[in-house]
Amino acid sequence: MTVIRDRGIENNTPLAAGGDFAPGPSLLDRAFMLRDRLFAAPWFQRWAAGVPLVRSIARRQAGALFDLCAGFVYSQVLRACVELRLFEHLTGPPLSVDDLAARMSLSREACERLLLAAASLKLVARRSHGRYGLAMLGAALAGNPGIADMVRHHRHLYADLADPVALLRGEVKETALSRYWAYAKADALGEIDDARVAEYSALMSASLAAIAEDVLDAYSFARHKVLLDVGGGEGAFLSAAAARWPHLRLKLLDLPPVAARARERFARAGLNERAEAIGGSFLDAPLPRADAATLIRVLLDHDDATVLSLLTNLRRSLEPGATLVVAEPMAATQGAEAMGDAYFGFYLMAMGRGRPRTPKQLADLMLGAGFEAIKRLPARRPFMTQIIAARTPEAAPADCGNCK
Repeated sequence: MTVIRDRGIENNTPLAAGGDFAPGPSLLDRAFMLRDRLFAAPWFQRWAAGVPLVRSIARRQAGALFDLCAGFVYSQVLRACVELRLFEHLTGPPLSVDDLAARMSLSREACERLLLAAASLKLVARRSHGRYGLAMLGAALAGNPGIADMVRHHRHLYADLADPVALLRGEVKETALSRYWAYAKADALGEIDDARVAEYSALMSASLAAIAEDVLDAYSFARHKVLLDVGGGEGAFLSAAAARWPHLRLKLLDLPPVAARARERFARAGLNERAEAIGGSFLDAPLPRADAATLIRVLLDHDDATVLSLLTNLRRSLEPGATLVVAEPMAATQGAEAMGDAYFGFYLMAMGRGRPRTPKQLADLMLGAGFEAIKRLPARRPFMTQIIAARTPEAAPADCGNCK
């Protein structure tokens, strides 16, 4: 476990205020400027392409730049594969182009074009006698329906990013993602009904299975009695926790129409005696008492002031010495940096609120809300989610005015 010791929130260094001048570029900055000018020069690019020692580096950089330019096309190839159920068709024996064309209602030429594109992206692979089967990426996707659901969902994001400059300048009045995530723009709970939450609740539940197992592997709830999942959706995480820890009593808080869907799920799973779903806002409603709580993919959807308010409300309501587990995609994840600041940075901007945070930034907010002993737990798939645990003080907080 990694203890997060530094209390300071990471901020960009501000420019000097008043009449002071901002410092000039450092010696290292100047070195990078010279390098960039050299790499941008056409004569240098031609030279690098012809010198054996640097040619491979130049080719890798050129390939990476092309992939950035072509990324949208690659994503649309994936979407076509998902929409046409190509991976499902190939879960059995390899199939010929003609067989696949018939199953997907495509001409032979269009089917072959799709298969060649998918093979180049390592989604499918050519087998014997001109047939096709799944490659490793395609097999992984076929075994995880939640990924396919996210691929379909991305049509909303692509619509919002059709003009990224307009989005950055705030010129887009209403985005597809803000309409999709009903709570992102709603001013009152009464504005959100079951029809508006049904699609996104199902999406969250479908994509939660792997994350739930990772969280339950990272932290043992064996010593706890009552687990509260705040913003718990349809109850997918608590259902997984119930199977892992049969002694736990389970409580869920989410918007009223979402909590109603969770109650239905608990009833189908035979958890009515152990599980309770409460409808309300986690920002101002009294929170249920518990000795453990989870926030699974919740905090990144909100700005700092809202997150601090939620964490403070939660700390006041939990038992002394209770544990809070936060799990969500985080910025600055080693090996997946683009996931945080590029993907989630723009996704949440299109949604209309929230931002990806580093573990340290989340730790600062938790400290500000009164939590202590903040630790980062090992996660099996940190590119999907990182996990932080914290405790409430052992002494009962003096400001517990909204406990229930």
